[in-house]
Amino acid sequence: MTSLLVVLVGLLGLVVGSFLNVVVWRVPRGESVVSPPSACPSCGHRIRPWDNVPVVSWLALRGRCRDCGTSISARYPLVESVTGALFALTAWWLGPVWALPAFLYLAAVSVALCLIDVDVHRLPDAIVLPSYVVGLVLLGLASWNPGGTSDWAALLRAAIGAAAMFAFYFVLVVIRPGGMGFGDVKLAGVLGLYLGWVGWSSLVVGWFAAFVLGGVFGSVLMLARRAGRKSAIPFGPWMLLGAAVGLVVGPQLAEAYLGLM
Repeated sequence: MTSLLVVLVGLLGLVVGSFLNVVVWRVPRGESVVSPPSACPSCGHRIRPWDNVPVVSWLALRGRCRDCGTSISARYPLVESVTGALFALTAWWLGPVWALPAFLYLAAVSVALCLIDVDVHRLPDAIVLPSYVVGLVLLGLASWNPGGTSDWAALLRAAIGAAAMFAFYFVLVVIRPGGMGFGDVKLAGVLGLYLGWVGWSSLVVGWFAAFVLGGVFGSVLMLARRAGRKSAIPFGPWMLLGAAVGLVVGPQLAEAYLGLM
């Protein structure tokens, strides 16, 4: 049953990844993700349904537009593949539980926000702000757990985690303007919601893992002379990666740290 779920959710992830390609391109430009239909940016021909099958169509077309032959970036099938893999791993990690939709949504949003932040150094409100509502509703459903034992304490932890991380990042922005943006503050609240729902150790580890990972990356760039102390480096991807560390191995890392102490 779990194997079938992983396969089906992975296939769903491929489809979602195809949609995320549209989101990543259009949302930063203030365009609708619904209309007009996808078209080749070079010749303007609309993409046919059979040329829009995730990964498969790109391979069949050998990475080129059917109408004008213009090269299609390999980023498109890569985003689809990564999203499919993340969905499958999430289903394998959680199994058939009520929390699964909430974390699949987080996986999809993470892919979109990572790419947008790398591209334009911005975390759009159009994606981040609705994530509060969607995350709260889906995690509320998971806490209710119809047919099982409800866990409303998890939802309370989620609210505390969201408020705490939002406040912490807000203070950082106030005391050091330019160090990070308010997009990071808003994203911190969303991540705190999920980390808090999983547990206190996940919240703490995911909270600080972002600074550790981002700091290591920045140090490597400076040592390689690819960046300086004042270089603008998007922090959103490291927040999301740090949250992933907290969600997956937060309790184990916290236990190992306490054991060393």
